[in-house]
Amino acid sequence: MIPFSKLSLCFVFLIIISNSCSASKTDLRENVKSDLEKIKNNPSKEIKTGADNYDKYLLLLKNKKIGIVTNQTGVLSNKIHLVDFLLEKDIAIKTIFAPEHGFRGTADAGEHVVDGKDSKTGLAIISLYGDNKKPKSEQLAGIDIMVFDLQDVGARFYTYISSLHYIMEACAENNIPLLILDRPNPNGSIVDGPVLETAFSSFVGMHPIPLLHGMTIGEYGKMINGEKWLKNSVQCKLTVIPCINYNRKINYSLPVKPSPNLPNNQAVNLYASLCLFEGTNVSVGRGTEKQFQIYGSPYLPKSSFSFIPKPNFGAQNPVYNGIECFGEDLSKHSRVNQLELKWLIKAYQTTTDKSKFFNPFFTKLAGNKKLQQQIENRIPEKEIRQSWEKGLIEFKEMRLKYLIY
Repeated sequence: MIPFSKLSLCFVFLIIISNSCSASKTDLRENVKSDLEKIKNNPSKEIKTGADNYDKYLLLLKNKKIGIVTNQTGVLSNKIHLVDFLLEKDIAIKTIFAPEHGFRGTADAGEHVVDGKDSKTGLAIISLYGDNKKPKSEQLAGIDIMVFDLQDVGARFYTYISSLHYIMEACAENNIPLLILDRPNPNGSIVDGPVLETAFSSFVGMHPIPLLHGMTIGEYGKMINGEKWLKNSVQCKLTVIPCINYNRKINYSLPVKPSPNLPNNQAVNLYASLCLFEGTNVSVGRGTEKQFQIYGSPYLPKSSFSFIPKPNFGAQNPVYNGIECFGEDLSKHSRVNQLELKWLIKAYQTTTDKSKFFNPFFTKLAGNKKLQQQIENRIPEKEIRQSWEKGLIEFKEMRLKYLIY
């Protein structure tokens, strides 16, 4: 482990994003860019998250009342949770705001999470899932600054970036600055899939971005601000605390599973490709020990691989509970570096009743109607990918303005 004091000599900067620009900020960005280029040429150093880059944010929090958006992923490299770390440093945390799956990350996908108190610290917890996706003004009363620290996985329908949108909007409307403690994107090298059509915006896809966006949560916050995607084009007073020694070429291994049904690196890597099955009658392994590493249904051809979903941690009532499903085991599959459609196409073409394969949720996940139509019309995968190219080129060009690493 590299002593933090040595690292701080190289990182005497703070990336600050605001609505105004100045010559000094331009120079600062150039210095940051230069230092990040050095990092890319020396990838052997230990990656530190924004939370571990605490010399850059503790002074910003001192003597202020804090609201914090985090969950079980908000840990430092020593495994201490950010909330506990800040309390040890005498930072006054007023309220914890919890995203989908709750503060401790134990709730099922889509499960209603109620407000309450953290049993360890006694701090008030407000749920940002269900009917209260955006903090109300009264819930932000007395808060001087908000802190956001969640581990994203780089997929458009992973709802933590939707929670970020609503936090930024609420902060902008209530004149509260927001501090994002950045974390690496484990799929950061992949930009792929159809760009969402705004007519299909929902909590599982709010912005015109591809299914795999290849950005960190800090970079994504910059994009939300810069593209004026918040309601009434308001902008948030945003500060991003960068990771140290991170670049997109590194296959980053998550220290904590980001949600109950993403138990390991393989599931995180396959998530975007297999999550499209959530808009079909095919199980992605919820209720097994291989969530998002297998797929199958009773309506696919019998094969040498099958599984029977049963209630477990993260899936109290899984799809096809107690029913044998036939499909494929991808748990030993090599890492994917694109959005894979081959499993979805194969499942559709071999299912017993194609009229029952897709459900209405699929168009929300895909961000358009076209993908379902393409699969139903047996359009070759290569041609489907070609239909994404224009949108991907335009997105990548826009994305360049907001990249930190």
